[in-house]
Amino acid sequence: MANLQEYKCPACGGAIRFDSSIQKMKCPFCDTEFEMETLKAFDEVLKKETPDDINWKTSAGKQWAEGEIDNMTVYSCKSCGGEIVVDGTTSATSCPFCDNPVVVMGRFSGALRPDYIIPFKLDKKAAKEGLYNHLKGKKLLPKIFKDKNHIDEIKGIYVPFWLFDAEANATIRYKASKVSYYSDNNYNYTKTSYYSVIRSGAVKFEKIPVDGSTKMDDDLMESIEPYDFKEAVDFQTAYLAGYLADKYDVDEKKCVTRANERIKKSVADEFRSTVQGYSTVVEENTSIHLANGKAKYALYPVWVLNTTWNGNKYTFAMNGQTGKFVGDLPVDKGAYWKYFSIFSVIGAVAIFVLARLFI
Repeated sequence: MANLQEYKCPACGGAIRFDSSIQKMKCPFCDTEFEMETLKAFDEVLKKETPDDINWKTSAGKQWAEGEIDNMTVYSCKSCGGEIVVDGTTSATSCPFCDNPVVVMGRFSGALRPDYIIPFKLDKKAAKEGLYNHLKGKKLLPKIFKDKNHIDEIKGIYVPFWLFDAEANATIRYKASKVSYYSDNNYNYTKTSYYSVIRSGAVKFEKIPVDGSTKMDDDLMESIEPYDFKEAVDFQTAYLAGYLADKYDVDEKKCVTRANERIKKSVADEFRSTVQGYSTVVEENTSIHLANGKAKYALYPVWVLNTTWNGNKYTFAMNGQTGKFVGDLPVDKGAYWKYFSIFSVIGAVAIFVLARLFI
């Protein structure tokens, strides 16, 4: 059974959290700082502690449907006594009443414990600035969205990722052509030569990330890559304090397919980039075999921002390590047709001028 853990400041008793700007634990009340190594021994002590009892409470209302609360747990905050409700994958959160950061210790025990974690380097302020920078220069963005839009929610989340290693042995055959032109006094000639181009080799991949949470959109998570794994450290629960965190709900076996797709696409793109100097290149046959696959479990930092406009929800994500920012934006239809008309006129004029030159 899982229990809640708060990291308390030994100086003043306040709840401490991980500060991304100094890469240390810091008390927001007395500004005392703690090295991460200092808390390693504390983590070992926590593993030996007996979990607190969970106080389930009921209130007036309709009966829960069968299975509806199977994946929900209610905890009592050690600081203020308020109730904290979490689902089956939440591993770090904060009390909705006193905002103290808490870690659900049992969620990272045994096979579920991550191997690595990349700590947050950028804070909430940087995430907000990332959104405003993302809106700059977007000519088709509705002006009212930019001027009056407000952020509904901003969350720092440690997202679970499976990191795959594999070796790819590949052979790809292409049909290519070269087109040349020449003329004599009587005729213009076009010569087309055809070639069979083969690329073969072995490529080693390390730590290909695949999102292990159904809560996060896979395409969105891949869009904010890459992460610099050189800054990853061995997992410690203290890094979670002050952020949200999920454990995986998609295991490595189910993520293998997406990892294989990413690896094969990377191999195909890399091999194709070496086939140059031809007029046309068409892939005729592809053979890619993967071997020596293995996986590790890690938590990567992501800032998620939500905003609502005209009844539609827009979600943005920022890499909590590098600051790479992505997210879809609405389009001002009036501005779109305005620019479309302008470019259509420019294109028509250009065609007219070229036609006159060759008459």
